[in-house]
Amino acid sequence: MDLTDIRGKYIAAVAGAAGEAALEEVRVAALGKKGEISALMATLGRMDPDERKAAGAQLNALKDEIDAALRARKAALADAALDERLRAEWLDVTLPARPRRMGTIHPVSQVMDELTAIFADMGFAVAEGPQVEPDWYNFDALNIPPEHPARQEHDTFFMARAEGDNRPPHVLRTHTSPVQIRALQTMGTPLRVIAPGRVYRMDMDQTHTPMFHQVEGIAIDRDISMANLKWTLEEFCRAFFEVDQVELRFRASHFPFTEPSAEVDIRYSNVGGQLRIGEGDKWMEILGSGMMHPKVLQAAGVNPDEWQGFAFGMGIDRIAMLKYGIPDLRAFFESDLRWLKHYGFSALDAPDLPGGLSR
Repeated sequence: MDLTDIRGKYIAAVAGAAGEAALEEVRVAALGKKGEISALMATLGRMDPDERKAAGAQLNALKDEIDAALRARKAALADAALDERLRAEWLDVTLPARPRRMGTIHPVSQVMDELTAIFADMGFAVAEGPQVEPDWYNFDALNIPPEHPARQEHDTFFMARAEGDNRPPHVLRTHTSPVQIRALQTMGTPLRVIAPGRVYRMDMDQTHTPMFHQVEGIAIDRDISMANLKWTLEEFCRAFFEVDQVELRFRASHFPFTEPSAEVDIRYSNVGGQLRIGEGDKWMEILGSGMMHPKVLQAAGVNPDEWQGFAFGMGIDRIAMLKYGIPDLRAFFESDLRWLKHYGFSALDAPDLPGGLSR
């Protein structure tokens, strides 16, 4: 069987195929079910055994050769198409990237990180608790009597109850003090923790919002005194406001959960509209504090005859306003992108301890 002409015809057709569609036409004409080589293979059955063996070998060799030529040509066409695409879609990867809008860290989040870093350096851990609390944790365990104004609906958000549901009420926590009770119950004594988080009260003006942020802290041990409280607060204010010296004034006050209790003022001045902490002849109230009330320790399962400690609480939003010159508390929660861009922080502005802490 002389297959020279057939071989030459199809090898040339494969080499001359300008695209994958033309190459497929060549394949079908040669190797398809009705192709020329397939038709020759069908004639093998009419030959005697010797002729069939020789012709079959020739046809199989031709079939393999054409198939290999088809594959090679297909790969060459694909490479050529890729080269053309790379040439046409050329991109300079060394060009600077398109500018992307970058978000900023909210001042409240930044201040939370700052105060966490400062108190962590003084040995305080961070404790968290639920924002919906039974009124026992929010009021009773903190020695807040039933007739206290904070337990009225004009001051506290109470969770809805179905008619006939006589379970004790739950509230949106009005302070993070319940976390102190939970921490004492689960972690025991001695203990040093801070509890930052969201709190809720029915109030709304330039310096109050229905939802805001507080941080409260406690330190419980056998011989803690008001002197330890004073040192802790002075060191925090010095590090937080990044000043060398601060002066705090403790004024006698009353809180149900501390005895004795004190409101704390910080010395400041206002020169040309600029607030300066640690100097001047003015005083500003920034937090409440005191020694833990024995009844609060008892509610948490701590023996007040063996353990004592101090507690303090301050508004995170308020100290953020003081440090960064933010005039209106309500703007913290309005999601104004212009405000966030102006007062926000870069993700790389990691809190540190610029003021240091003395030992």
